[in-house]
Amino acid sequence: MQKTSLQDTMDSRVKDFEVLRELGLIEKTGDFFPSVHYPPITMYPEAEEEALLGDYVIPADGLFDIYLHLPFCEQRCLFCHYPVKFGKFGDTVCGETEQYLDALEREMDLFRNRLGVEKFQARSILVGGGTPTLLAPVQLQRMLESFKRRVDCSRMTQFNFDVDPGTLTDQHGQERLAIMRDHGVERLTIGVQSLDDEILRKMHRPHDTQTALKAIEVCQEHGFQLNIEFIFGYPGQTLQAWEDLVERACRLGVDEIQLYRLKIEAYGDAQGPIQKIASLRPQEMPSVETAIRMKQTAIEILGSHGYLENLRRVFSKDPDKYSHYAHNQCCMQYDQLGFGLTAFSSLRDRFLLNTQSFEDYYRRIEEGRLPVNRGLKRNDEEQRRWALVLPLKNRDVDKRQYKHLAGVDFSDAFPQLWNRLESYGLVADKGEFAGLTAKGAFFADEVCHQFHAEQFIPFKKDEYADGPLNPYRSFI
Repeated sequence: MQKTSLQDTMDSRVKDFEVLRELGLIEKTGDFFPSVHYPPITMYPEAEEEALLGDYVIPADGLFDIYLHLPFCEQRCLFCHYPVKFGKFGDTVCGETEQYLDALEREMDLFRNRLGVEKFQARSILVGGGTPTLLAPVQLQRMLESFKRRVDCSRMTQFNFDVDPGTLTDQHGQERLAIMRDHGVERLTIGVQSLDDEILRKMHRPHDTQTALKAIEVCQEHGFQLNIEFIFGYPGQTLQAWEDLVERACRLGVDEIQLYRLKIEAYGDAQGPIQKIASLRPQEMPSVETAIRMKQTAIEILGSHGYLENLRRVFSKDPDKYSHYAHNQCCMQYDQLGFGLTAFSSLRDRFLLNTQSFEDYYRRIEEGRLPVNRGLKRNDEEQRRWALVLPLKNRDVDKRQYKHLAGVDFSDAFPQLWNRLESYGLVADKGEFAGLTAKGAFFADEVCHQFHAEQFIPFKKDEYADGPLNPYRSFI
């Protein structure tokens, strides 16, 4: 893409940002809060399993998308907002990880008993963390074998694993890759985050650029569908360095490239150290306008190499290459079960969230209870909001699916709000679907906040300009 054309496109997107901030869509400072769940993870009330699951009935087809969480890492990445334990867990069998694997098996058994099923029937699977591949190979084998004893994978369409570069290139890397392949894992997501050693050091990542490139190479040699992740807006990043990184990433030949904007405030169960860094060294932080330019230039560069946005923030050349787990949970909103510390179960009319404390996790399971400590059974209004926010953020809203989940026609759900957003060029009716325009997709998180109930809007009312798109306007 021509440099002048790219500059014009970035300038145009910054102008959009400035206008939308004046209209009240975006918080006054330009601060960012991702629309990952509805309600946001940090806003769920305390609740116990009996109240949340007492009248739950499994889906008619018996299928679930299943998530398994491993909260162990070699060291703390400064941008991480989740509770984890740190150490060199991957070389030998460790008492800490053994205790957790024991508890994880018992949790799955407790949930099977609660639902009255011999085995969970998997539609898709994701193993995440933390660093799931930080286990010693014998423990990775144990975890997957015990998982398969409790989960029927005969109807599974995809098995996903989040991995870390160093765990695929150390002395156990080849063995870990072989174990995953033997158990049917076919899609890997590598948390590369940067291809700049200085930025990786600032992030406190345990790998360097060469390790990341080697990990990509070995995954491709093993034939995995490969997704690689990058963060933009990090302290010390420059726009030019980011452009160079995206160009380099496009030449690696991976199936998918995923982008994240740095999140300062916690959106998970632990505030990351990045908040303190941003406060102590604000001069190192790229401006909000620079972050906007970084995102737009990445979209343009990816597009010039044939990578188009498939799921939101995830770009691929082949539209059939995407996370089935993410699509099923966020777009189709099928019933999904999660196991492990901070894991969640997103069901068609309720949401369960596991405890964020290791001690509480072990205690509840030892007492024969699910480690759930928060959640929500949605009323009719919250169901209408939930059924819209997740698919709108991630792809499009299927109107037939919306009526099935929400009990009302899409056109009758939020007609005034939808028309208002449509008048500003943020959303569009697409026949059987309704979704975001190109401008709306760029600001997808903020557009989705418009559909939050008042108590779940991420910033206070006076932190938005008093304009027609102030998200509190619908409640005046």
